[in-house]
Amino acid sequence: MKLLFLIALALFIPLADLTTASEVAQKAAALPKLPDVVSGDWLIKRVSRPAGVFSTDRPGEIAIDNGLLRRSFLLSPNLACVELMHLQTNESMLRSVRPECRVTLDGQEFDVGGLKGQPVDNFLRPEWHASLTNDPAAFQLTDFTTAPIQARFDWKPRPEWMSTNASWPPKGTEVQFHFEAPKTQNDSKPSAAKGVRIVVHYEIYEGLPLLCKWFTLDNESGRSIRLNRFTSEILACVEASSQVEDLADPFHPNLHVETNFTTCSMHGASAQVDSVHWVEDPTYKTQVNYLLKTQCLLECRPPQGPDVDVASGTSFESFRTWILAREDRDETRNTLALGRMYRTIAPWVLENPLIHHVRSADPAAVRLAIDQAAEVGFELVIMTFGSGFNMEDGSPEYLKRIRELADYAHSKGIALGGYSLLASRSISAKDDVVNRETGKPGGFARFGNSPCLESEWGQTYFAKLDRFFEATGCDVLEHDGSYPGDTCASTNHPGHRGYEDSRWRQWERINRFYQSCRSQGIYLNVPDWYFLNGSSKIAMGYRETNWSLPRESQEIIERQNIYDGTRYKLPTMGWMFVPLTEYQGGGAAATIEPLSEHLDHYERRLQNLLGAGVQACFRGPRLYDTDATKTMVKHWVDFYKSHRAILDSSLLALRRADGRDWDGWMHVNPELDTTAMAMIYNPLDQPITREITFPLVFSGLTEKAHYKIEGANPIPIQLGRNEKAKVKLTVPAKGATWIQFAK
Repeated sequence: MKLLFLIALALFIPLADLTTASEVAQKAAALPKLPDVVSGDWLIKRVSRPAGVFSTDRPGEIAIDNGLLRRSFLLSPNLACVELMHLQTNESMLRSVRPECRVTLDGQEFDVGGLKGQPVDNFLRPEWHASLTNDPAAFQLTDFTTAPIQARFDWKPRPEWMSTNASWPPKGTEVQFHFEAPKTQNDSKPSAAKGVRIVVHYEIYEGLPLLCKWFTLDNESGRSIRLNRFTSEILACVEASSQVEDLADPFHPNLHVETNFTTCSMHGASAQVDSVHWVEDPTYKTQVNYLLKTQCLLECRPPQGPDVDVASGTSFESFRTWILAREDRDETRNTLALGRMYRTIAPWVLENPLIHHVRSADPAAVRLAIDQAAEVGFELVIMTFGSGFNMEDGSPEYLKRIRELADYAHSKGIALGGYSLLASRSISAKDDVVNRETGKPGGFARFGNSPCLESEWGQTYFAKLDRFFEATGCDVLEHDGSYPGDTCASTNHPGHRGYEDSRWRQWERINRFYQSCRSQGIYLNVPDWYFLNGSSKIAMGYRETNWSLPRESQEIIERQNIYDGTRYKLPTMGWMFVPLTEYQGGGAAATIEPLSEHLDHYERRLQNLLGAGVQACFRGPRLYDTDATKTMVKHWVDFYKSHRAILDSSLLALRRADGRDWDGWMHVNPELDTTAMAMIYNPLDQPITREITFPLVFSGLTEKAHYKIEGANPIPIQLGRNEKAKVKLTVPAKGATWIQFAK
């Protein structure tokens, strides 16, 4: 102890702080040593090595590591990330030390962790670690703890709609870094951080190069503190390109970054524009770009706010950020990697029920839809928009009527639910979001006008939906015009104070509601990117007028939408649309009814969709009208269900539909007996025979395989370079054929 005191005196460090540092160092030294790096391709062979927290060969350093991705930290004189390494490529993605996060409390900005003194920001050498210095005005590390990953919310799965067993919570390890407020302040003001503790959380998952980060703030100050702003992730990454001149098309580091703080979008990347920011790094004085404009600094933060008050004795939790490290920029690999990511952190997207949109909520019409769905094997009936269904009707008579329909559906093994419109409408001047510039509603919201989710109407709306599901036993919500990210400058709404906190409070509201739905087993079909908050489906490709085109055009466009939409999501994550009756125009040429008179087209739509593992909203009064129609629909439903596991797997592009020659795609899953299955389509008026190359490397097949055409006897085949198989196929006129591959 005397030695510790002398060291503390010499370094002007409080003895308590030095004792804490010693305890942290001892805990770090007791961690297991880093295991070996994983060999082989994680997209082909499942990685069994556990994810964890380890000590490294460098003094005072620990790493979160799963054999594929490593993020390393110095623990002293404060916590700092000093390495982000893709282990299979041996690529260092970090070039400079930055704070763990940054918070503004009562108008004062504080770094959390981080070290200073790096000589250049182009790269970070381990030899420099010992010379990095602490910023006493930053939050200081006091401890770290580890535990298995916990579920971020409860999920009641529907296994009958899934082809694989999902793991929830994901397998992996969480590490928590505990920080206390700085004891010094850079100016003479009283510190707003006094009594505040911050915990920075990391999760690292087994089997893929993915980690998650967020922070929690605990107020133990005895007073209310306002969290004005935060930046929850700050990564100074190696630049992806170096240009001396202006950067006409910025090229970002090869990381997929996604948060659960999304905005109105049907595309994952555009849904992140308000929370994921690749920005210029003006402190990076030695970069090649003359004007210091290289976008190589990652900051994850909300666009404004949250500006929320954290009462004494309570906590605040930031949104979460997931970082997926990519080996290269190959589109096929990135498609497969994203699919693995969503299966891991949002496994409810694997729920893929066959959906009938019944266009009338009249009880007789709904019972007919339920009966027909049960007869042909559909699994879910939605009382669609324009049907007369009203989820906001809380009258006892209405709730009783819907309860009887839900009970009837459940007796047939069918889920029942309906449509509700939220944001893309106006309620009243009192309840709509208010323009900050004019002080009035209108003219700025995503849809022109929109209700504020934290207005009196908004709070009542969600209470009505909660009551509806509790009273009726329905198990599906199709939520249109979900919260699009609108701000609100009203100072009279009960759920937010003003403009600055309006977006955060509305996001919290929709987030809590969706997570509550999932805990009750309520399936969510939401046309915005809310996957990480509980939704299961979004549009695969969406332009309403396309479903008013002639039937043959719809077939081609449908396959184009599937081909394009599955580049960044699993086939189970997107829905298409089939207008059994006229939809927004087009007349008889655009519709399938009478179904028996357009049986060939109806069959092609089922081949398109079920052959892709993509469910559609079949909108109309019925799924079949004759025994022949019923037999055809049931045949393709049975086809899908018998191959559900491979058809729900990641889909890889072969040739995009253009109406001029064959087109198609291939599903791959090396963990199944059938490791690949392709659907080939012929849009022409005559049969075609083509030799088609199937890239089987991601199916796990090597050197040789067997294939079956439409379930016929298996045929052996020798695989060529890069595990490619060439097979000659004959595809009927305006038809399709399918081929399976296995060992």
